[in-house]
Amino acid sequence: MSEVLEQEAKAGAGHAQKYTRNNPYHSNVNVNVQITAEGSEKETRHVELALEEGMTYTPGDAVGIIPENRPSAVEDVLKALGYKGDERVLDHYKVEISLEEALRNRLTTGKLSRGAITQMAKLAPEHEGLKGLTGPDNRAKAEDYCWGREFVDLATDFPGVVTDPQQLFNILPRLTPRMYSISSSQKAHPDSVHTTVRVIRYEAHGRDRQGVASGHLGDRSEIGTTMPIFLHSNNNFRLPENSETPVIMIGPGTGIAPFRAFLEERQVEGAKGKNWLFFGEQRSKLDFLYQDQLEGMVKDGFLTLHTAFSRDQHNKVYVQDRISENAKAVYELLEQGAYFYVCGDATRMAKDVELALLDAIAQGSNGTLEHANEYLASMKKQKRYQRDVY
Repeated sequence: MSEVLEQEAKAGAGHAQKYTRNNPYHSNVNVNVQITAEGSEKETRHVELALEEGMTYTPGDAVGIIPENRPSAVEDVLKALGYKGDERVLDHYKVEISLEEALRNRLTTGKLSRGAITQMAKLAPEHEGLKGLTGPDNRAKAEDYCWGREFVDLATDFPGVVTDPQQLFNILPRLTPRMYSISSSQKAHPDSVHTTVRVIRYEAHGRDRQGVASGHLGDRSEIGTTMPIFLHSNNNFRLPENSETPVIMIGPGTGIAPFRAFLEERQVEGAKGKNWLFFGEQRSKLDFLYQDQLEGMVKDGFLTLHTAFSRDQHNKVYVQDRISENAKAVYELLEQGAYFYVCGDATRMAKDVELALLDAIAQGSNGTLEHANEYLASMKKQKRYQRDVY
């Protein structure tokens, strides 16, 4: 979930929607197709979900998807705990349900946290193994243990500690919705919402693992199935009000999602402002998401597209490198009032892009890095520099 969406969720922002995370809409899956080619190292899917009349969104918003833990993972946890699944427990709202249902759609059994270890250790204070993974002195050891592991590993490694299924509600976090950037304009697709999802799959500690929501979308959301969803407003990631304002969009990988929505919106509206998109992935033949649609926009003169396919040549090339190559033109657009958007990985990409942007500003203005920082601060104040990073 992005920085922006977390802030908005905490503030309780959003449309006055009939459906919410606690009262989701059970949407029909209309389209679910892999858009990376066979041989790609990534499985990226385009998903289209039906909307009920009256459900509305704006480009920049997110769709909240409420996943379930996969049946095989639930079975593995039950086996590790020594339960059948028909045991009765009270959920977070004090509603009585089966343990199987709790593990399927109430509790997070995936990615293991230190908090889960700490709570489990409270059930067996004298357990030497658990004691060795708790407390400030053992933080690094606990983090090392958590890496690549899930609750099933903890339950397997420390059997018999959980003596009552109800204890799991103290050990495990609540299963929460996953927020995905919307990759469609409702003006182009009135009755549906689209999103672009990278399915996370990996092997660790002798088990096959997968992302909870992405795995649900990748394996158990065929066309015709239903998915509980809600729409979430994101007023901090918006197109400029003036459709003649240029936009520069940096969206490698699934970071392209909101920019597909932006481009569709501006196309339908007949916006006259220039549209620049920097898109990056590993290989052009395998990972060029929405290639036909984007190249069609280029052909129509609607879009200027810069691509960076890191593995297509000996030296890796990324979106920030393309920004540097086009530094002069980027600065000229900024001087024309362009809005600059970044979506995707917060840890490295967003930082590298910001450095390339600052460098472009410094070069273009014959200024110092200090001047470039002031220029960028002014853009932020004007809401011309917007990020949706996670």
